[in-house]
Amino acid sequence: MIYRQAVVFALLAGFTFAQTPPASQWRSPALFHQLLRKEIRGTFTIDNDGVSFQSAKFSKRWAYGEIETFDLSGARELTITGYENRHWHEPGERRFWFTLTLPLPSDIAAAFTARVGRPVINGDPRVGAAVIAEIPAHHRERVGGSNGTLRFREDGIDYVAADGRDGRSWRWSDIQTLANPDPWDFRVTGYREIVEFDLKRPLARDLFDKLWDRLYAADLNVEPHQ
Repeated sequence: MIYRQAVVFALLAGFTFAQTPPASQWRSPALFHQLLRKEIRGTFTIDNDGVSFQSAKFSKRWAYGEIETFDLSGARELTITGYENRHWHEPGERRFWFTLTLPLPSDIAAAFTARVGRPVINGDPRVGAAVIAEIPAHHRERVGGSNGTLRFREDGIDYVAADGRDGRSWRWSDIQTLANPDPWDFRVTGYREIVEFDLKRPLARDLFDKLWDRLYAADLNVEPHQ
């Protein structure tokens, strides 16, 4: 493992990003939440050039290059972080929180993720995508958690929660590293979160090695070993 990491970090300077697919136009009624102020009703739109919220009281549009990251939870709760400073010299960038009336389809969420390019938290897994393997799992949290299925794909990892609210979809570019300290534990360390799972079926070593190869092959833009 140490050797693999050394090779990866030595070669990272030469990788290139794959071309991202276009996003289809999609829109939904939405609420824009404001701290200590009344919510604003409007329409949220995703198209090929960016995303926008339109209403009589407030309108905002982001080109994909102006979005630093986003957090999508349960396909309806969306928080966008751009490069706009917060008011009154507060630290950090301004965040915009929306509740979508319609659930964001997983293919549109995947296209949105690809267009932004930078690491995000996408809570809308691609349920119908082809997989390498599936393992039933429990998402471990300090309080509560959820049960579901880990789905390992050629281009990333999905966690599909039984309750439909605790899902995740990671591209390889969202993941910093993977850990499997024993056959019953699995951890995804992303650039924006760490998620731990108790596996209900042991993860075979050859499957973990295949995932590892795909993760770092994606970083280097090369074909993984078969």
